[in-house]
Amino acid sequence: MASRYYTVTWEQLHRDCKALAWRLVEAGPGGGPWKGIVAITRGGLIPAAVVARELECRLIESVSIVTYQDEAIGRPLVTKPPAAAGDGAGWLLLDDLVDTGTTLREAKSLLPAAHVATVYAKPAGKPLVDTFVTEVSQDTWILFPWDTEPQFVAPIARSRLG
Repeated sequence: MASRYYTVTWEQLHRDCKALAWRLVEAGPGGGPWKGIVAITRGGLIPAAVVARELECRLIESVSIVTYQDEAIGRPLVTKPPAAAGDGAGWLLLDDLVDTGTTLREAKSLLPAAHVATVYAKPAGKPLVDTFVTEVSQDTWILFPWDTEPQFVAPIARSRLG
C-alpha cells in the first residue's frame, strides 16, 4: 500500500499532456513528425489521444501489458503486441506513468528503437524514459481521474471531534 496519494484531475491531466506534447513536438525523428504513437494500455490511452491531437498524429497503435492488480505489481504479461510499429523507429511509446519500470521495460523490449514518453515519472523508472513532465516520489500512488469520482468529504474540524 502506498504511503501517499496524489489525485490528478481531468483538467490537470489535460494540462500535463499538453506540456508533454510541447516537449515532443520537435523531438520526432530528424526533428520532424512522429510516424505514430504506441499507447501502453490502459493508462496511456487518454494521454495518447491528447498528445496525438497536439502533434497532429493520426496513427495510433497500442500495446497491452498487464502488470498491476489494484496496487500490487506482478509479472508483466503482453496480451496485445504493437504489430504496426515494427521495432519502434520513429514511433513514440507513451504511458501515463512509469513507476518501477516493469511495464516499460517489457514494452521497450518490443519496441527498442521507440522514443519513450510518460506524463509522470517515479525515480525507479525515470532512467527508462526519454521525455516526461512531472516527477513524483516513489512512495506516492497517483489517483488518475478514471480511477476516482468526486464525493463528499467531511470538514477537517469534524474529524477532530472523533
